[in-house]
Amino acid sequence: MVVPTTGSPTAPGFRPIRRRKVKAMDGVNARELFSAQRSLTYDDLILLPGYIDFGVEDVDLPSRLTREISLATPLCSSPMDTVTESEMAIALALLGGIGFVHYNNSIEEQARLVRRVKRFENGFITDPITLGPDRTIADIDAIRARYGFSGIPITDTGDLGGRLVGIVTNRDIDFEKDRSLSVSSVMTTDLVTAPQGIELREANRILRDSKKGKLPIVDGQGRLVALVSRTDLKKNRDFPDSSKDSSKRLLAGAALSTRPEDRERLDALVEAGVDVVVVDSAQGNSSYQVEMLKHIKSAHPDLQVIAGNVVTKRQCATLIDAGADGIRVGMGPGSICTTQETMAVGRGQAAAVYHCALHCKEQGVPVLADGGIRDIGHIVKALSLGASTVMMGLMFAGTAEAPGEYFYQNGVRLKRYRGMASIEAMESGGGKRYFAEQEKIKVAQGVSGMVVDKGSVRNLVPYLKQGLRHALQDIGVRSIPALHESLASGDLTFELRTISAQREGGVHDMYSYEKPALGARDTQ
Repeated sequence: MVVPTTGSPTAPGFRPIRRRKVKAMDGVNARELFSAQRSLTYDDLILLPGYIDFGVEDVDLPSRLTREISLATPLCSSPMDTVTESEMAIALALLGGIGFVHYNNSIEEQARLVRRVKRFENGFITDPITLGPDRTIADIDAIRARYGFSGIPITDTGDLGGRLVGIVTNRDIDFEKDRSLSVSSVMTTDLVTAPQGIELREANRILRDSKKGKLPIVDGQGRLVALVSRTDLKKNRDFPDSSKDSSKRLLAGAALSTRPEDRERLDALVEAGVDVVVVDSAQGNSSYQVEMLKHIKSAHPDLQVIAGNVVTKRQCATLIDAGADGIRVGMGPGSICTTQETMAVGRGQAAAVYHCALHCKEQGVPVLADGGIRDIGHIVKALSLGASTVMMGLMFAGTAEAPGEYFYQNGVRLKRYRGMASIEAMESGGGKRYFAEQEKIKVAQGVSGMVVDKGSVRNLVPYLKQGLRHALQDIGVRSIPALHESLASGDLTFELRTISAQREGGVHDMYSYEKPALGARDTQ
């Protein structure tokens, strides 16, 4: 628009001025935000809202984990010995994510845990918990508290392979006041069983016809060899988004180190059916990891491999050239990690995810943002900066499915949670991740601590997923790929947050308040 400065257009010395058209855009795009090479992290940023023309139910969450593996839910559990064993991996796979079983154990034990995940969806529980007839109802209660079920086969020896003598279910013990009674006095002995070698379809038919909750599988001498549960019949109905392989088995991930001896571990994991491995190093840009990647791709070319951890484009390039199918990003952002403080090496997690994802996108390799996640907002920010999935330790620590027993301190129900670079974990084998296993003087890059009971992952993950849907709706995108397209085009905009803005964005100026729990607690 042209307007005169003074006088009329025909007056001597008249000069028009042009008003600049103001672009209706607030904030800056990610390229502008990170151009100053500042080590920003999640709390330093805020996303600006977009336009909503769809409902929350229209938001889809599928995303890629590796070149060949996609998940219905972009959530992964960290390969830490206080976070992921088979219970966690099973629960996450059923809910559309994936768990990575830690390697702070023997090769045989890690392979057993992976095998348990892979066999779970088959319907046959090949390693059911059993008890002997002299155990008590209190023992059943302990199993129910730990695993969430109480249909326990009773064998004469108390072990799998013993002669089946009965089964104890909820209906046998729910109204019994004396929990010191032996299970032999309350167990059901009128059993419906199926012979070893029966097909799952026929076993399911017997379960339906018998209206029983459990179907023991026995050999010719009446010895227990497996169990089929009615809950398995409902699995496909209750978990439509579950992560499965081409044989309809649950997906399972596992970690291994760059040590030469872990080549044997790799072979055992592949034999157990693992779908993806993560080469677990605190600093992944090393000749050791390159050699391990090349070995994996040579020995098992179809196995998907996630490499890391890295925080720079150069590190990403090295690992992708060596054969990585996914890149794990993060050095030191975890709640129990002190790498940045102790070693003065790392990068703010927001900057790390953005710069690595920028390079990896060009190579067609997905990024897994690992660490620094404390709430739904941090998951959203990781995805908005280019990550396809997020890996979490703190969020899943303290859940019923995490390894370890609950205990009370000052009336609060807790579980232990420790960094794999804590002295405690390194002495158990976690030092492999930090090239410190054989060092006489160990320098900790993590701590050990406690976290509050979070209930079951089966309640937590749906809560996180619904929060993600609401967040993507606020941003104005219907899916994670659409979010990444908005990031690449510059339509997705951000602003930096001052300390005052961060304080304002949280609860403040209250005399007291109750913080909502992460998902509803399971009351069953």
